[in-house]
Amino acid sequence: MEIRKATIEDVKDNSRIHALSWKFAYKGIIPQAFLDELKEDYWESTFVEWIKDNGLTAQILLEKGKPIGCVAYGKSRDKSLPDWGEIVSLYLLPEYYGKEYGNKLLQFALSDLEESGYESIFLWVLKDNQRARGFYEKNGLRCKNDEYLLEIMGQQLIDVRYVYSFNSCSK
Repeated sequence: MEIRKATIEDVKDNSRIHALSWKFAYKGIIPQAFLDELKEDYWESTFVEWIKDNGLTAQILLEKGKPIGCVAYGKSRDKSLPDWGEIVSLYLLPEYYGKEYGNKLLQFALSDLEESGYESIFLWVLKDNQRARGFYEKNGLRCKNDEYLLEIMGQQLIDVRYVYSFNSCSK
């Protein structure tokens, strides 16, 4: 297993990982029509922007040279939390769920954010995504019940904020 900084050459793989993970993880949560229409290249331009602008750090997880997961994180995009770090996305190919790869990606991102000087980080999780919520809770993040409303194909969805403090005794 290898985790390394993603490059422009990894954009296609990162986007594919996102799309396949969304189709699996969000089944029954996000409108099925959206998932059915979701193309593997949907996030390519987003990753290009993040990598070129150094706005976020994107890492890719490889198992025996095969791209199987990715994580993106950096300085908070939330103006009300300017000194916080943020994990923007963490996705694995569905066949690698439950095999500790997600834990390794999360711990890698947390360690890098702590080394960058952040004392606290946050991330957003769909309120109805119980699998992801359980994953983050097992890894020491706490739900703050801050909510963010979004809409996909006319369906309103709610994200809840999870937080983690590097100075917490509960680490």
